[in-house]
Amino acid sequence: MTESDPSTLSGRFRVLDPRTAAERMGDQTDDEIAKILTEMHVGYAVEILEEFDEERRLRIAAATPFGQGQLWLKGHSYPEGTVGRLMERPPAVFRPNDTIGSVTAALREIVKKRMVVYIFVTEADGHLVGVVAFRELLFARPEQRLDEVMLPKPFALRGETELVDAMREVVTRHYPVYPIIDDDSRLIGMVKGQTLFEQQAFEISAQAGAMVGVDSEERLATPWARSMKFRLPWLVLNLATAFVAAAVVGYFEKTISAIVLLAVFLPVLAGQCGNLGAQALAVTLRGITLNELRPGQALKLAGKEGLLGMLNGLFTGTLAGAGMYWYAIEQQSDKPVALALIVVVAMTLSCMLSGVSGALIPLALRRIGADPATASSIFLTTGTDVASMGFFLGLATWLLL
Repeated sequence: MTESDPSTLSGRFRVLDPRTAAERMGDQTDDEIAKILTEMHVGYAVEILEEFDEERRLRIAAATPFGQGQLWLKGHSYPEGTVGRLMERPPAVFRPNDTIGSVTAALREIVKKRMVVYIFVTEADGHLVGVVAFRELLFARPEQRLDEVMLPKPFALRGETELVDAMREVVTRHYPVYPIIDDDSRLIGMVKGQTLFEQQAFEISAQAGAMVGVDSEERLATPWARSMKFRLPWLVLNLATAFVAAAVVGYFEKTISAIVLLAVFLPVLAGQCGNLGAQALAVTLRGITLNELRPGQALKLAGKEGLLGMLNGLFTGTLAGAGMYWYAIEQQSDKPVALALIVVVAMTLSCMLSGVSGALIPLALRRIGADPATASSIFLTTGTDVASMGFFLGLATWLLL
């Protein structure tokens, strides 16, 4: 196998983000690019194809074998994260009145070029009416028709179906291939079960990065300049939000100067509240991903996470308050009890607010049409820092000065 072999080249490009892959393919001919893309996961091939200008995109699609590229262009019209973007062309489509003998003869030529798992049976208008497995062909008589041995009204997916919803429907079926139909039940393509699971695995793997501002397109082999372009805007946003938290500390500068030991417990409060908020955020994102969150449940979820935050904050706040009391005694403070109570109250209130924020931030992002996982932790961190420091220093100012 040589370096110019399509399967070898596809392996090299597969580790790049779509835009970089398209740029590095630019010097190759349309035929060569088409061969490389056909060796790739169909979802990734569509993403790379989108990076070319429209004229070249059409030429590359026309150069793919079996009309696969034309189906990619059709898949391009579906939103990201839907089944339609993973479509492939069915290799074996026949009519209900075709005989077993004629179908078998045709398949002998088809299987030389493509793997056939199921035979899809459609009417002349493309309406999907049945599916036939190879076992049925083996035991059927040559003169029998497909409509005599086919499984009628087969399970099918729709092109606009969200990937998460499709995974929920197919998880108990485990078919190797699923037909894709339009609103009129006409066969428009097929998707491999393996492709669905691979794409879902990729989506899940991208969530952790999205929560901290890493673009889902970025790969290990993405050039440093493009990685910087992906990450820098979110880092600037994170810096801006950090100034908000710093402003809160600056506002209470006199309080910290008067009672220096307060500064020791600021990281404790911020860290504890941030971790609790992240737990609520993770549970909420999981619920959104698995479609467990029903309309009207947002306030109920926020209430539950707020209650959990308050109870956990009260428990951990009591432990932190005991630590503050001991530390205040060691530092010969004249108000150890008051300081301990401030820690307890501030931790309880801050953790309650952190739980509510962890539940509502991804829901708010989804409401405005953004990816719920995108940079959620940046906004959450700012909220928890401001709340914990504000409650702590505000109570200390109010009660001790």
